[in-house]
Parts: sequence; C-alpha cells; structure tokens
Amino acid sequence: MPNYFEERPWGSFEILIDDPTYKVKRITVKNGERLSLQYHNKRDENWVIVQGKANVQLDRDGENCKVYERGESLYISRFTPHRVSCYSDENLIFIETQTGEYFGEDDIVRLEDDYDRK
Repeated sequence: MPNYFEERPWGSFEILIDDPTYKVKRITVKNGERLSLQYHNKRDENWVIVQGKANVQLDRDGENCKVYERGESLYISRFTPHRVSCYSDENLIFIETQTGEYFGEDDIVRLEDDYDRK
C-alpha cells in the first residue's frame, strides 16, 4: 500500500508501511494538542520520538507521566491506557511501529477525548 495520509484535529498521521504482520506510521501532534486517552485490544506499539517533546501518560488517572525527547523510545503494550501531548515550541513527530494481531483504526478504545470522538 502506498503512503496514506490523514488529518486529525490534533495533527496528522501517515502510514509508511502496512504489512500483514506490522504497521509503521509517522505521527505529527501540533503544539498544544493531545490525542485521546486510549488503549488497544489487538496491538502493541513502539514509539520513537524524532522531533519535539512528547508528554506521555501511561495510565488512566495521569499519575504515570513522563517526557520523552528526540531519540528516546517507549513500548506500549495492548490494554495499557495511554495519551501523548505536545507542549513544546515545535510540533511533536514520532514513528509508531504496531505489532500484534490487527492494526485497524477501530481497535482504538477511547477513554477520554478532547474532540468528543467515540
């Protein structure tokens, strides 16, 4: 599949590789924006920060937060609530590698969303 690009309220994503056993995306989060607090049932994710600073929440209540900078990476296992925010001078860009059983956008379970998406 050729690269697929989609705008979102928080920024955009581009699918770089869509293989039956993994998917790779470039995700851009605009300064001051954040993704939904979410988890996945059928995939794990590895993120590598390539630009900006990522404020990452890895729980439901916001007590487990850490800032990741360019060159740093993290692993998010399925069923782990997570949210990423960009509060730096530049947009956040990270590369997301998904592994698991299924990679569709309908495997996003949103717990909270600033844009009233379900």
